Amino acid sequence: MTDIDATQSGPRPDTVADAIATPDKEQPYGALGLKPDEYDQIREILGRRPTSGELAMYSVMWSEHCSYKSSKIYLRQFGKKVNDKMRERLLVGMGENAGVIDIGEGWAVTFKVESHNHPSYIEPFQGAATGVGGIIRDIISMGARPVAVMDQLRFGAIDEPDTARVVHGVVSGISSYANCLGLPNLGGETVFDGVYQANPLVNALGVGVLRHEDLHLANASGAGNKVVLFGARTGGDGIGGASILASDSFSEGGPTKRPAVQVGDPFAEKVLIECCLELFHDELVEGIQDLGAAGISCATSELAANGDGGMFIELDSVLLRDPSLTAEEILMSESQERMMAVVHPDKLDAFLAVTAKWDVETSVLGEVTDTGRLVINWRGEEIVNVDPSTVAVDGPVYERPVQYPAWIDELQASGVRESELARATGGDELRTQMIAVAASPNQASVDWVTNQYDKYVLGNTALSFPDGAGMIRVDEESGLGVAIATDANGRYCQLDPYVGSQLALAEAYRNVASSGAVPTAVTDCLNFGSPENPEVMWQFSRAVEGLSDACLELEVPVTGGNVSLYNQTGDTPIYPTPVVGVLGIIDDVARRIPSGWQDEGEHLYLLGVTRDELDGSAWAETVHDHLGGRPPVASLADERALAELLQAGAQGGLISGAVDLSEGGLAQAITDGALRFGVGARVWIDEIMSRDGVDETAALFSETQARVLVAVPHEEEVKFRGLCSGRDFPVLRIGVTDGSGAAAQIEVQDRFTLPLSELGAASRGTLPKYFGPVIAEDSRGASPSAAARFARAVQGPRISE
Repeated sequence: MTDIDATQSGPRPDTVADAIATPDKEQPYGALGLKPDEYDQIREILGRRPTSGELAMYSVMWSEHCSYKSSKIYLRQFGKKVNDKMRERLLVGMGENAGVIDIGEGWAVTFKVESHNHPSYIEPFQGAATGVGGIIRDIISMGARPVAVMDQLRFGAIDEPDTARVVHGVVSGISSYANCLGLPNLGGETVFDGVYQANPLVNALGVGVLRHEDLHLANASGAGNKVVLFGARTGGDGIGGASILASDSFSEGGPTKRPAVQVGDPFAEKVLIECCLELFHDELVEGIQDLGAAGISCATSELAANGDGGMFIELDSVLLRDPSLTAEEILMSESQERMMAVVHPDKLDAFLAVTAKWDVETSVLGEVTDTGRLVINWRGEEIVNVDPSTVAVDGPVYERPVQYPAWIDELQASGVRESELARATGGDELRTQMIAVAASPNQASVDWVTNQYDKYVLGNTALSFPDGAGMIRVDEESGLGVAIATDANGRYCQLDPYVGSQLALAEAYRNVASSGAVPTAVTDCLNFGSPENPEVMWQFSRAVEGLSDACLELEVPVTGGNVSLYNQTGDTPIYPTPVVGVLGIIDDVARRIPSGWQDEGEHLYLLGVTRDELDGSAWAETVHDHLGGRPPVASLADERALAELLQAGAQGGLISGAVDLSEGGLAQAITDGALRFGVGARVWIDEIMSRDGVDETAALFSETQARVLVAVPHEEEVKFRGLCSGRDFPVLRIGVTDGSGAAAQIEVQDRFTLPLSELGAASRGTLPKYFGPVIAEDSRGASPSAAARFARAVQGPRISE
C-alpha cells in the first residue's frame, strides 16, 4: 500500500503561534461537547486560547467517557474500602488498562468489562464488534494473551419492531468479531425491557492470561525512546465518539454532530495480538497502549502523563486511509486495531522487523522527551503544546447536584403485598405460572444468541452458557483455571440502587461459587442515565456506595471497569444498571460443577432459607406486569458462608450439580437444572413452606438471595449433610432427580406435573418467535462434541454431546 502524504492537501493548521496572536477567535467548543466553563478552564491552563488541535484533545479527554468527571468522586470508594486480604492477589488494580490477579502457580489473569452502548444503537453490528475489539486490546496491552470473552446485553421490549434490528446487529457483531479472533464466548446476560428501547446496553468483557514475569504497564519513560504507532491506518471512523456520542444523551435533535461509528477488522486484530505478544516476549517495548476511545489524543497524553517526561510527535507521520483528514480529525479518530508503543532506539530495528514479519504497518511518530510537555507538530508547525497531565489526569472533577427521587417512596410503597397481587390458588395455576416465567423473555433460553458464538475454540472451555458461570482452564498440566460470572438487575436497582448493586455482586459471586471456584476479584460496568439529572446522580452515588460496601464485606477487590452515563432518551433514563463481573479461582477444573444434574437418582437439596420476597421478581413482572416495593435483602454474610460451603463440597466431590436461585426463584432453578442435561425431578415444597413460613407461590417464585439448589449423589449424601451441619448452614432435602429422555418431567408433589418436553419447548420458543430460527450449534464450525472431548480429557463431570 502506498503511503498517503498528509501534507498534500487540506487547510492551513491552527498553530500555537496563531492561538497567541488571535486570542479572541471564536471556537466551536460546544459542538465538541465542552461546556463554557470547561472551555474557560482550558484557556486558564494554557494561558491562551487552545489551538484547534488542543481543543480536540481536551474535548475527547475531558469527556465523561474518558475522564469520569462526574463519577470520579464516588469511584474513589473502591480504592479506599480495601483490606489486606483484598490486596493479597491484586497485582494491578484500578487506573491501568485492565486489572490483574495472581491465580497461583506463577499465573495471572487480567479481565475487564466496558461499554459500547450508544454506538450499538446507531450501528449495531459495528458498535458491538468494535466493543469486543476494544476490550481485547486492553487485555493485550497488559502483556496477556486473550483467552475468552463474555457479553452483557440489554435491549428494548422484545415485541417492539426496532428491537429486532438492534438484536440482530449486536449479536452478529459480537459473534463475527470474537469468532474471527478465535476466542470462546463463555456467556453473559441477555435482557429485554422497554426502558432500554433507544438505549441498548452492550457491555463486553475480555479475559487474558499471562505469566507474572510477562506483566507490562503502559507509560512513556526514558528520554530519547521512540514513540511508534502500529496496526491499522487512521481513518475518519469514530471521530468524536468519546466526546460526542458516548458523553451525551439521545434527545430530540441529538448531539450537534453525529460521529461515525468505528469500523472493526477482526483479522487485523488477530494479527495485532500475535505481533504484540512477540514484541513483549522479545522485550522490544517499554510499554504498549491501545488506541480506543479518543485515539491518538488518548494514547499520547496518557503515555506521557504516566511517564517521567514529555513527548514530541510529528503528526504527519501517521499513516492515513483518508488523505483529507485534518490534524484535529487525526487526533480524535477512533479507528480500530491500532496500538502505540514506546521503544528504546537500540531496539527499534528489531521492533520493525517483528511488525514487518506480521505485515503490520508501522510509523515512528516521535520520541519521549524530558520537557514535561506533549508537543505535536503538523506540517512543520506546532499545533499542540500542553502539559499532558492536564489532558489525561487533571481534568474537571464535578460534584453534581444529588437529589432523592420524588417518585421512589411511592414506588417502594407499591410492593406485591401492598398491591394485593393475586397469588396462585392451586396446582394448575402454579403450573401455568411456572411455564410463563420460564418462557418470559428474560428467563427463556437464549440459544438463539449463544449458538452464534463459538464456545469451545482453543480447547480450554470447562463451562459455558447455559451454566451460571463460564470457566477456562489456564494450565493444562495442573488443571488450574478461572470462572467468571456477570450479573445485574435493573429492576432491583430502580427500587433501591444501594441494595440492587449489592445483589448484582451477590448473584455473580454466587454463580462463581456454584461452579466450584473461589470468588476472588471484581470488575464492573456502571450504566446510568444523565449525570446532569440530580436523581440519576443519587442513584449512581447509592449504587457505588452499596457495591463498594459489599466488596469490602465479601473481601473481593474491584480491579477496574467502566462508567457509562447519558444512557437516556430525552428526560427518561434507563434503570440504573451496574453490571458486576466476578472472577474466581479453581485449582483444578476437573472439579467444576455444572448448572444442572446429569444422572437420575440423585438428591436435590436447597441451601438457604426462603422469605416472602416477590417485589421486583420475575414472577411479578411476568404474571402481573408489576414493579414496586423493595428488592430482596442482600445477605452478604450468608453469601460468603454459602460460597465456602460450596467450595468445600466441590473439593470433596460431594456435589454433582448446582444452580443458584435468583430471577424466577426455585421454579426457574428447577427449570434450568432439569433442562441443562434433560433429566427430570420430583420436588416437594411443603417443608419449605412449613420451616420458612411462606406460601406455595413464595416457595416457588420468591427471589430470596444466598440460596442454591444442589444435586448430591446418593453415596455422598451422608458426607454432604455432615458438611452442612458442621457449618450450621440451613439445608432441606426437597427432591430427587428422576426420568430422562421422552419420559422426563418435573413433578411438584401434590400440585402438578410438567413434561420436560413441554417446558423446554416453551423456553426455547420465545426468542425464535421474534428473531427467527435458532442456528444449529455445530453449524458454526464449533462442534458441541468439543465439550465432551474436553470433559473426558480432564475427567470432570460428563457433559452431554
